[in-house]
Amino acid sequence: MDNLTDSDRINNMAEDLSKKHCIPCEGGTLPIPPASVANYLERVPGWSSPDNLKIVKEFEFKDFKEAMGFVNKLALIAEAEGHHPDIYIFYNKVRLELSTHAIGGLSENDFILAARANTEA
Repeated sequence: MDNLTDSDRINNMAEDLSKKHCIPCEGGTLPIPPASVANYLERVPGWSSPDNLKIVKEFEFKDFKEAMGFVNKLALIAEAEGHHPDIYIFYNKVRLELSTHAIGGLSENDFILAARANTEA
């Protein structure tokens, strides 16, 4: 029996996602079933899925410069992973929306990029 709390386990799972890399999705790949989306959401604190087709999170920073620094770091990660979020910038707030357009829903890639965003914020 280990001494990890539920919060520690979730943080460890989120860390595991942040160390993974996105794998290109091909046509015919099925999206994550709605019943599994909640399990993935536990692994990326602060993210939600209003429709089981995308995940969203709003990050708040001290000012515009800090928000743009985050966006620039995330853009480099997204480009390297070949998986690009929808990014909305509102002065010191950044809203990210992730989905895998090629499959019309969510893939593990979305949660990998969400975990990476959480580590950069």
